[in-house]
This record gives sequence, structure tokens and C-alpha cells, in this order.
Amino acid sequence: MASPLLPTSTSPDHLPTGANDPQLLTSLRVLVSRVLSSARHATSDARPWTELIDRSAFSRPPSLSEAASRVRKNFSYFKSNYVTLVAILLAASLLSHPFALFLLASLAASWLFLYVFRPSDQPLVIGGRTFSDLETLGMLSLCTVVVMFMTSVGSLLMSTLALGMMAVAVHGAFRAPEDLFLEEQETIGSGLFNFFNQNASSAAAAAIATSAMSRVRV
Repeated sequence: MASPLLPTSTSPDHLPTGANDPQLLTSLRVLVSRVLSSARHATSDARPWTELIDRSAFSRPPSLSEAASRVRKNFSYFKSNYVTLVAILLAASLLSHPFALFLLASLAASWLFLYVFRPSDQPLVIGGRTFSDLETLGMLSLCTVVVMFMTSVGSLLMSTLALGMMAVAVHGAFRAPEDLFLEEQETIGSGLFNFFNQNASSAAAAAIATSAMSRVRV
């Protein structure tokens, strides 16, 4: 009579690489925490939405220069609202195209888990072949080019961003800013760049830079 099977446990040494990596988990927590913190900061700076859609404040700009001035002033005042609307538009566009969302999510996950958060002392092994950091970077860069330029992902993102920016420009040109309290005027060239640089970039910069710099070998 065969002996009964006894329950066995899997040793942590046989788990997939990085499954119990504390450095990976810590980096992910830092990244998520910074993203959430930046999102809360951005939404806290948003102006009342009733001001954004106040119908009595809309009027046709008398000239092109006045329209440009309105866009600059309105963006300075409503920049958090504008970015929130563009982000919602991007999310809705991706959700309505599941295949593009899957490709973009897979690409982002590949960069995070195969390069950014992978410990430098643990080389990537696929099919028994070991890939160096340079080879991994090259493969991920090639995959990025393929996904962004040879599928619908790139055109979807660009068209959605263009539509969002056009909506922002139209709203800014027709929304008279005379009733708005502007603490300071911002130039067109620095406004959008600084907003993304302070909120989106700072969310991931620390976590990504810390992990990436660990790959630099003296």
C-alpha cells in the first residue's frame, strides 16, 4: 500500500526572483506613496469647478492677442483643473481601448520589474540565457518603440492629448479672467512644464533614480 502524501512547503529559495525582495517592495511603496501624495497635492490646488464653468464669464475675445492673454491667465489660475480634465480624458480614452491599455500597462510593468526595480546584482535570465543591463535596456527600448509607433497606443495618446490641449485652449480663450484673483502671472512656456515637472516627475523621480543609480558600476 502506497504511503500517504504528506503536505510540503516551498522553500523561499525556489520562489521567483524578486518575489520576496524587500528592496523591490520598498521602492514600489515609495513610488505609490509619492504618486498619491502628488495627486492629492494637485487636487488640493484645484479651483472651484463652478468658476471653471461659469457661463456668465464666457465671451468672445476681441482680438488674437487678447485670446492669448486669456489663455495664459486662465491656465495660471485653472492649471490643476485643466490637468485633471486632461488626465480624465486620457483615462477614459484608454479604458475605451482595452488592447491599447493592456499594451501600455504591460510596457510600464516591463520597465519597472525588469529594469528599474530589479536589483543590479540579479541579472535577467530568460530561457536559460543571462542578459546584461545594457541588453535589457536595449530590448525594453526596442519594445517601447514598437508599442508607441507600430501600434495604436502612440496615436491614441497623441490624439487624446491634442484634443485635451485644444479644449483647454478654447476654454482659456473664451473664459474672461477679469473676475479671477490671480496671485501671480505665469508665462506660457513655463506654466505647463513646471506643473508637470513639480507634480508628475517628482512622484517617480526619487524611486526610479535611486534604483537606476544602483546599476552604475564603478
